[in-house]
Amino acid sequence: MNVDILFRPFSLKSLNLKNRIVMAPMTRSFSPGGVPTPEVAAYYRRRARQVGLIVSEGTVVDRPASSNDPNVPHFYGDKALEGWKRVIDEVHADGGAMAPQLWHMGVMHKHDSGWTPPAPFEGPSGLVVPGEKGGVEMTESDIADTIAAFARAAGDAKRLGFDAVELHGAHGYLIDQFFWAGTNKRTDKFGGATLPERSRFAAEIVKAVRAAIGGDFPIILRLSQWKQQDFAVKLAKTPEEMEAWLKPLAEAGVDIFHCSQRRFWQPEFEGSDLNFAGWAKKLTGKATITVGSVGLSGEFIAAFQGESSHPSSLDELLRRMDRGDFDLVAVGRAVLSDPEWATKIRQNRPEQLRDFTREALATLY
Repeated sequence: MNVDILFRPFSLKSLNLKNRIVMAPMTRSFSPGGVPTPEVAAYYRRRARQVGLIVSEGTVVDRPASSNDPNVPHFYGDKALEGWKRVIDEVHADGGAMAPQLWHMGVMHKHDSGWTPPAPFEGPSGLVVPGEKGGVEMTESDIADTIAAFARAAGDAKRLGFDAVELHGAHGYLIDQFFWAGTNKRTDKFGGATLPERSRFAAEIVKAVRAAIGGDFPIILRLSQWKQQDFAVKLAKTPEEMEAWLKPLAEAGVDIFHCSQRRFWQPEFEGSDLNFAGWAKKLTGKATITVGSVGLSGEFIAAFQGESSHPSSLDELLRRMDRGDFDLVAVGRAVLSDPEWATKIRQNRPEQLRDFTREALATLY
């Protein structure tokens, strides 16, 4: 297969990438007390020479209950930011580019360790899944403080030297809990019967982030139709509903939509083989990242439950990319388990590609 298209440069605003491969954000939980360690920095540096852009693991913003895991990194506080400064300096030293993924988990179940944050989990309506309370409903003051926390974190990312910023609006976490009618039952301006109404929280975050970072620093927004709470959920059931959802977010300041599917090759709507990233690009004109089981058999939910995955063909991915469906490709498990994955692809060394096993999650290889 001709993989040249994956290795073409990409530029958008101040972001200049050497290739089209993105290291997907993957929670690693190796930052005790929320502080990234030198080992975390070395983990990212090993991949900096390989991929065009690294999107960090989710790193939480400054809210008392933004995380349910004591070892997920923070993007606030002097010690955590010093750790992230080491990360971005090491990534740049090996010729890489990086965006932190800014995160608030919203209403979550307790972590397996039993650890709980110092305040109740918070969300649009306090629901952890539709119909089940797991936290508190955010007041308008809570919402304003959360929007400000995202903006501060984005400003810190630019100040520390990162190349872009990603907002985590997918997979049933806080921003996505506002999108989803099942978890957003609010009757104020941050709720509503329609998806565009429930998108106001996300749009306000994007606007605040844009104000904090200026016009030339790229904003990436990660979105998904599916939720960790329910794989079958579809926020936008038609192209018209997706357009009504995404266009206001683009107008608010999103530069790149990072479109998460469990399997990138699955069509988003009947009557077209375009996937989520393909439709997002078509409807908004913005650049998009596709992601979902790229380069490996199986899909990541099964992998995290212990199922091994094996290298798989990139032919379908390359066909869609050559057609112009999307601009960038995020690779998760394959890059997590093998920092040299991109080089092996470029040099046509498929026999050297590695399987992904659950054991890979236990180390910062």
